[in-house]
Amino acid sequence: MKIHEYQAKALFRQSDIAVPRGIVAKTADEAAAAFGELGSDLAVMKSQIHAGGRGKGRFQEYPDQAGVVLVRSSEEARENAVRMLGSTLVTLQTGKDGKQVNTLFVEQGLKIARELYLGIVVDRAVGGPVVIMSSEGGMEIEKVAEESPEKILSETFDASQGLFPYQARKLAYALDFSSKAVRNAEKLLPQLCRFFVDNDCSMVEINPLVLTEDDQLLALDAKMSFDDNAMFRHKALAELRDLSEEDPAEVEAGEAGLSYVNLDGSIGCLVNGAGLAMSTMDLIKLHGAEPANFLDVGGGANVDQVTEAFRIILRDDAVKAVLVNIFGGIMRCDVVVEALLEAYENVGFSVPLIVRLEGTNVEKARQMLNDSGRDIISAEDLTDAAQKVVASLSV
Repeated sequence: MKIHEYQAKALFRQSDIAVPRGIVAKTADEAAAAFGELGSDLAVMKSQIHAGGRGKGRFQEYPDQAGVVLVRSSEEARENAVRMLGSTLVTLQTGKDGKQVNTLFVEQGLKIARELYLGIVVDRAVGGPVVIMSSEGGMEIEKVAEESPEKILSETFDASQGLFPYQARKLAYALDFSSKAVRNAEKLLPQLCRFFVDNDCSMVEINPLVLTEDDQLLALDAKMSFDDNAMFRHKALAELRDLSEEDPAEVEAGEAGLSYVNLDGSIGCLVNGAGLAMSTMDLIKLHGAEPANFLDVGGGANVDQVTEAFRIILRDDAVKAVLVNIFGGIMRCDVVVEALLEAYENVGFSVPLIVRLEGTNVEKARQMLNDSGRDIISAEDLTDAAQKVVASLSV
């Protein structure tokens, strides 16, 4: 689960992590009032969407308008807000369709001495969290890793113990901090690492983390995401979810207990099990086509869930064929066929349907398909299924 920058900074503030003063604005008048309330000569207006690269992004309606701008008066804040609010911001991470900006975050300007990068993620290789820092703040960390890997520093820490003071000092000295800045890093870095663990984060990124002229460290940006599977422990965090930033089909699938990811291809995939889903998509690509989605009904889906899965797939106009690939373990093949035939009645199939079944009650399921009289193409194995569904696109 992702949240907006202004929400992330509110959480930082609650945890005594230093952030600049900022005010949320949803109208042009509120943006103008926010500038006056901040009482500084300079303010930063930031578009609030779930995507990075906002400063380099541009609006579809106003190609010269950036997603992050500096303003020096209430009137200037109002004029920019009129263009930004309700418009579609396109960045490298949104894709060409962009995302509509409904909220702005107006933040006080600062006297910045240095910009740094800080990120905290889980390192699968070592089986624990790691804090990453770099002197190249404001840049994409992937680009830094590619061009100047020696500028990336990291410290793995124990989730139960947190980051030790000596580790914070080690990072600060490597970044050539002054003695005062080192002391501030000794406080801030362990705080951030504890925040990461306590809130079941999957990522915390501050780019840039700034060092002010008086050697204070502040989170000038804040991007964070949380482990969806841990949200039952964090009811307050779950309430921060912005469904308008998510794919409606993925939200609908999640509410039905399904795992769904929308993709760019033309073949809808209904499978049970993430590994089988990946294999199915790989074979579709191997035989020259592209999957339109990743849809996993899991091992214990019922008729209603499978029917809903078909509804979601068939609602996508990009889908030109559907491949059902079920290996029945806990999930019974006859339940899938029952749902498939019900979907035929309630939803209707206007595209080719290829079905490959194996496992529990497979003979019964195949007989149900044969007796249905429906225009359904059966496949013997996964390769056969992939070949047939790709071939159906040219019919």
